[in-house]
Amino acid sequence: MKRNEYILVALMALLNFTHILDFMIMMPLGNILMPKWNLTTSQFAIIVSSYSLAAFVSSFFAIFFADKFDRKKLLLFAYSGFLIGTLGCAFAFNAHTLIVARTVTGVFGGLISAQVLSIVSDVIPYERRGSAMGMLMGGFALASVIGVPFGLYVANNFHWYFPFLIVASLGSLLVPFLIKFVPNVKEHLANPVALRERIINFTHIFKNPIQVTALSFSFLLIMGHFIIVPLINPYMVYNVGVPQPYTPLIYLVGGLAALITAQIVGKTADKYGKRQVFVAAALVSLLFVILITNMQAMPLAFVLTVFGLWFSASTGRTVPGQAMITQSVTTQTRGSFMSLNSCVQSLGTGLASLLSGWITYSDSNFAIHNYNWLGYISVSLILICILLSFKLDRLLIKK
Repeated sequence: MKRNEYILVALMALLNFTHILDFMIMMPLGNILMPKWNLTTSQFAIIVSSYSLAAFVSSFFAIFFADKFDRKKLLLFAYSGFLIGTLGCAFAFNAHTLIVARTVTGVFGGLISAQVLSIVSDVIPYERRGSAMGMLMGGFALASVIGVPFGLYVANNFHWYFPFLIVASLGSLLVPFLIKFVPNVKEHLANPVALRERIINFTHIFKNPIQVTALSFSFLLIMGHFIIVPLINPYMVYNVGVPQPYTPLIYLVGGLAALITAQIVGKTADKYGKRQVFVAAALVSLLFVILITNMQAMPLAFVLTVFGLWFSASTGRTVPGQAMITQSVTTQTRGSFMSLNSCVQSLGTGLASLLSGWITYSDSNFAIHNYNWLGYISVSLILICILLSFKLDRLLIKK
């Protein structure tokens, strides 16, 4: 890539790092916030889901109106609002104020991902876009492998709100560089697509059985994963007996395992088939879902091993699963479909978080009960996804 392109993509990767870290760091804080504010599992689930549900609403409306603005200006507007919301999280003094702050953060955060991908796609030529996207995804990897364990370490050793202060500070330092180095992207304004035509293109998605199946697959896959995620940390601390200072190791080991697995699985799926690799990884992941959600007091080494294998298996189903989803898109509806897929995933994440809180409950010692039920629901949803993968594969062959 050229120097200006490299700077642009590096800035977008750093922006992605702060964006994803803010979203991911909330869930591991359950074992700190639940006893601090005497929260039930359902109350904590509402805090977690407020971001995703708000992001679903804003990203849905962005499908129809985002292309009316200069992409740089919209990104700066969304990122500024996101940082204000993140800073607000650090000053929350109870569950209600944190829900408000997470909702504000989610409204603006829901606009960010699509603008980042659009800016990179518009500015970087196709022949260099593969390298740009690989570098861009580094922001996600950094958030998983370094950001979450570090944020959780800081929360454990100082105060729960420190990770939000760090994200807001890093993001604020990034803004001047975004203003200076990100070019205005407004070529799409020269030939705007009328709202009526945009709505028609959007409705065409629901007339296409391939894309409807792909969206259903995407929704259930994200739900099957996230329904057990929000309460993992409190369950590990208060049920399994993992010492709180060691909880960052779970995410460090899991993130490294996922990072390595993603490289291997991508090549394997290209060689042996996306659906075949997805089904194999999904079936393997079921074992670890059951293990995690039924785990009793165990040595830390066993816990870390199980989580490393679960992260690997989950990544093993996600990589080919996402590839299958992108195969279902037609040229005419690609933009609307990918935006809608992002909305569907936000909705699935939010509903999964709410469901996890409604089904479980905590006792006076904050031990989580009925967590195994979440595991059984997760297994059921993943099995449905396996059936949908066969249907999607058949529809793609007939296309």
